[in-house]
Amino acid sequence: MSPTSPPLSEVLPPLICGTATFTSQYNTDPYALSTTDIIHRSLALGLRAFDTSPYYGPAEELVGKALDTPFVQQRFTRRDYFLSTKVGRIGNSQFDYSPSWVRQSVKNSLKRLRTDYLDVVYCHDVEFVTPQQVLTAVIELRKIRDELGIVKYIGISGYPVETLCELAESILAKTGEPLDAVMSYANFTLQNTRLGSVALLRLKAAGVSVVPNGSILGMGLLRRVGVPIGAQGDFHPSPKDLRIAIKGASDWCDSQGERIETVGLRWGLETWLQEGKSVGSKGDPSSGISRPAGADSPKLGVSVIGVSKVDELEETMVMWRDILDGLEYGEQNTAGPSDTCLKSRSRQEEVQRLADGIRQQLGTWVDYTWASPEPRFENKHRAPSL
Repeated sequence: MSPTSPPLSEVLPPLICGTATFTSQYNTDPYALSTTDIIHRSLALGLRAFDTSPYYGPAEELVGKALDTPFVQQRFTRRDYFLSTKVGRIGNSQFDYSPSWVRQSVKNSLKRLRTDYLDVVYCHDVEFVTPQQVLTAVIELRKIRDELGIVKYIGISGYPVETLCELAESILAKTGEPLDAVMSYANFTLQNTRLGSVALLRLKAAGVSVVPNGSILGMGLLRRVGVPIGAQGDFHPSPKDLRIAIKGASDWCDSQGERIETVGLRWGLETWLQEGKSVGSKGDPSSGISRPAGADSPKLGVSVIGVSKVDELEETMVMWRDILDGLEYGEQNTAGPSDTCLKSRSRQEEVQRLADGIRQQLGTWVDYTWASPEPRFENKHRAPSL
């Protein structure tokens, strides 16, 4: 087996557009969303990486449809953007990590995304199956990579950071090859920073190239209006008392003239950009700012954002570029930081003050994690998926 060159940390953009929002978990009717406009506007704004999954309902189909349009084909080549998807999770309580299904799932994703290769493929929500099943799926994905070249980089994703670390360490020990990526979600937020405090050093030691931080708002938990309620109803695993504590923190944020989701998104992006840089990437930051070229180009921690509307995307990109203005390479002259750089850093200080206040409001709920899977979980997948 031969890992893809260059390493993922050399090429993956540090900002990724996630598509979990293109589902009936987050929205009443995903087909009614302006998903094509979101994808097109992302590309136009320089956001050139998209993360999806077969588990996300119609998301792969919607992304593929948006990319297979004259707007994209006349302006971009396939090499101009990254596509990542997943294998293994079929439904809420259905998982199939068998080699035959891994191959079929990759084939299905290629068709739905209307592409001839996938940049990154993750084993999806690995905590729901056994370590041996995960190892088997990773090995099969590597065979597909080496034999067919239709998968470039391979990783795992899930919620419990201890499980992610154990699997990354085990896969390295048993195969001699580290994972290209380990994606965690809802573990580096205003409420929970265990991705940094517990997992970061272990994943780096396991040779993981990139650790993307997903669900910066905790799957919608950190919002003034509460968790999202789509066509599937209330899917969020957070307990009632945590939601009450979040509501109190949101009210406190309102008293400061801010929205908790605005603070949470800015803090998550900005803080992981720095704290996650050792497992980050040198890819194009979608900033419009010239970065230092060559081997000394700094890594940036990688984050995954999720939006349901074009205006949400545009607001996020304004925030992202303001964050980047505050980085060292945002200084455009030898006379010192520019006005935009100083403005960005001033906002960073204010956001940190608000973040500290929010965490104080949350009290004992800071770094709380819910069980995943729940103690009585049973994989209901029995019949062959093929």
